[in-house]
Amino acid sequence: MAGARSRRSPAPDEDVKPFTPEKTKEIVMSLQQPAVFCNMVGNWPALHWNVKHLSAVLEGKTIQFRLGLKTVDLVPQFETSCNYVEATLEEFLAWSCGQPSCLSGPFSCYDYSKYWAYADYKYIARIFEDKPEIFQDVRWSDFGFPGRSGKESTLWIGSEGANTPCHLDSYGCNLVLQVQGRKRWHLFPPADTSFLYPTRIPYEESSIFSKVNIANPDLKRFPEFRNSTAHVVTLSPGQVLLVPRHWWHYVESIDPVTVSINSWIELDADHEARVEEAITRMLVCAIKSAENPSDGDLWLNPTEVEATSHEINLQYLNKAVSAYLKCQETSVSGQARSSSTGAKQRTNASCKRKRREVGCEAESCTLLTQECDFPTPEAEELQKIPFGPHLIQVLPQSHKTRVIGAVAVESDGGDLLHENEGQHFGKLQCKRKRLLMSNDCETAAHQMDSDCSPCTSQTALSTNDLLDCLVNPRVISLVAQLLLEKMRV
Repeated sequence: MAGARSRRSPAPDEDVKPFTPEKTKEIVMSLQQPAVFCNMVGNWPALHWNVKHLSAVLEGKTIQFRLGLKTVDLVPQFETSCNYVEATLEEFLAWSCGQPSCLSGPFSCYDYSKYWAYADYKYIARIFEDKPEIFQDVRWSDFGFPGRSGKESTLWIGSEGANTPCHLDSYGCNLVLQVQGRKRWHLFPPADTSFLYPTRIPYEESSIFSKVNIANPDLKRFPEFRNSTAHVVTLSPGQVLLVPRHWWHYVESIDPVTVSINSWIELDADHEARVEEAITRMLVCAIKSAENPSDGDLWLNPTEVEATSHEINLQYLNKAVSAYLKCQETSVSGQARSSSTGAKQRTNASCKRKRREVGCEAESCTLLTQECDFPTPEAEELQKIPFGPHLIQVLPQSHKTRVIGAVAVESDGGDLLHENEGQHFGKLQCKRKRLLMSNDCETAAHQMDSDCSPCTSQTALSTNDLLDCLVNPRVISLVAQLLLEKMRV
């Protein structure tokens, strides 16, 4: 059914977009602030991917949901402190609607009024591997990336309150299509990194987490957060959000059921980022693996299956360095060959923070451009970005409205509305216990301190304290530069 729908001929003017694919790609690759595209996906079959439709397509197939508490606390509820269940979308939909049938299902231990559920980071290529025709329901070619479809995208399904801890992605920029319900995005520019207290614990490749609970910041412990600048937008169905490279984001579902589809767009800067990630992985795995396992520190994010060995980490570091140097050589030779005409742009499949899950090795990741250094537009060029009803800036919030206000984008692409909704940013809590990969409601609690490390005295330094300094993004960037300089000698 989905395949037939995606192949039908469009009605007159149905696929007329406010921007051509070429212009849209130019905006995506040059804009260094978040923005919302409107009226770009009206003919995408993926707009019909609500939970009821997806449940029928999956025909009873189970997927993993992450469950967390809606209660607000001063510390983030990292994925290491959540519970996980396997359930069908039909069971999820019944639970989110409060149906009695949930009393005996996989969600039976979790009161909907107290918990949220999130099927996050699901690769469409894996979920629908037996229905490849559905990949064509997602048409990123309209954004200037021909050949990119649902196969290079991920699916996110959540209940009200479902959220992702504040983090930045080391690789690429992000295009996010909202399909069902609304999500509120809280974005912070790369310049605010130090104000967000970055940490690599819990460790996940290419995800740098913030120690600050954006929904309820502990300003006594993290006073510099006051200096951050939040850009907040409520994304509605049919809209596409551009998250530029290295922008921090905390995302929460604000409707009973939400569905989103995203794709990460590779950037040439990813080659250096992979070197930095390889260094980080090597250091974190080496130091944390040396600790006594009985300490029970939940340092590895559930998305990372296991701590890789030193040998494997060293191999990846060498591959990342080789790929970076090869990219530089290609750039030099490419500039020599195309001094007058420039390089032809090309696209390929996305490589994001779960690189190993899709079998993408560092040396095989392709570039968006043949030249490795995509030119950054000058200030006057940025002023030419066609902001208007079809491309809306996500503006910074004032400090007065940061906690109680939100910038909403109307679904018809109208002007931004400043709302004072009298709400906190979100609902999340770190209960200082681990309920990981278990359906047992009586899972034993594991006590941790507020940054998810073992409880220690106030004067004693822990391994995590050392790692916070050792793998700080600024330190890792310097180490990567020194390492690459050494390889060039």
